[in-house]
Amino acid sequence: MKFCIDIAPHTLHFKQPAGTSRGVYLTRKTWFITLSSPEKPGVKGVGECAPLPNLSCDDLPNYEDCLRHACQRLCETGEIQHEELLPYPSIRFGLECALWQWQRNGDMALSQTPFGRGEMGIPINGLVWMGTFEEMAARIEEKLKQGFRCVKLKIGAIDFERELQLLGLIRNTFSRQEVELRVDANGAFAPNEALAKLDKLATLDIHSIEQPIAKGQWQEMAKLCKHSPLPIALDEELIGTNSLSMKEALLDTISPQYLVLKPSLHGGIAGTKEWIELAQKRNIDSWITSALESNVGLNAIAHLTSEVYGPQINMPQGLGTGQLFTDNIAMPLQIKGDSLWFLPNF
Repeated sequence: MKFCIDIAPHTLHFKQPAGTSRGVYLTRKTWFITLSSPEKPGVKGVGECAPLPNLSCDDLPNYEDCLRHACQRLCETGEIQHEELLPYPSIRFGLECALWQWQRNGDMALSQTPFGRGEMGIPINGLVWMGTFEEMAARIEEKLKQGFRCVKLKIGAIDFERELQLLGLIRNTFSRQEVELRVDANGAFAPNEALAKLDKLATLDIHSIEQPIAKGQWQEMAKLCKHSPLPIALDEELIGTNSLSMKEALLDTISPQYLVLKPSLHGGIAGTKEWIELAQKRNIDSWITSALESNVGLNAIAHLTSEVYGPQINMPQGLGTGQLFTDNIAMPLQIKGDSLWFLPNF
């Protein structure tokens, strides 16, 4: 099987600055790849390759050259070179998605699931980006008015006590049963202060905290996971851990309560499925989120989520990023209340 692939770079613009403890995003660079073959005239498959600056293990100066080489290899062999692409998860993900859609004869409904048929939505969390106290308070209120019953806050940029006040605004009004609270520190806490901060967060009935300390400190993270009063989810910690043996070593050493999986960062579709399988064997739960892709990537991630977790997804996923950009790509996705829906008749 021989393919042709077109590569098109694209820049997305955020509606408002997207702040994390690592910095602020104003634009988002991505590459769309369009796959076709003489075997199916007129059928195309589109994928998105979108490394995150200063975070993805494949955020490289020669990224586009690496992408072109990977596409050329697929065109020549008819297969994705998975082993070669282990260090390039965003490229692997884009190629997997393009091939997936082509195999589905160009249909944007990538999965044969209740979600893919438009029968069921996927519950998602409302994401509150970092900002001033007043900005974040307004964003929290907006998410609650929109109907979200799981809210995730990016923390670590303003004063920690002020962040506790923000979380307290929700808890003073809504119980844990009414609104689930998640926080993401993006590795902002120092190891020697992390446990004390987790103790304070636990008083607010927090569901979980993502990546409290910076990645690469396995023993320190293991201690936190063992002694933390609230569950810890690994995110950045998984980036660059590509081989099966290293994945097993990481999970066995740290023993986290959750994994937060982003296909563009954590090994593409195949790598994400492998993480989930390894986690389940160790009684570690997980959820999937997008990594600021356009709706092209988001659509694929949503269909992947509906496949790997089955029709009854109870845990909110991180799939609300389609509202972030002023110039997103039109796709058959719509948020209704606190769920993401696929619209088959788009």
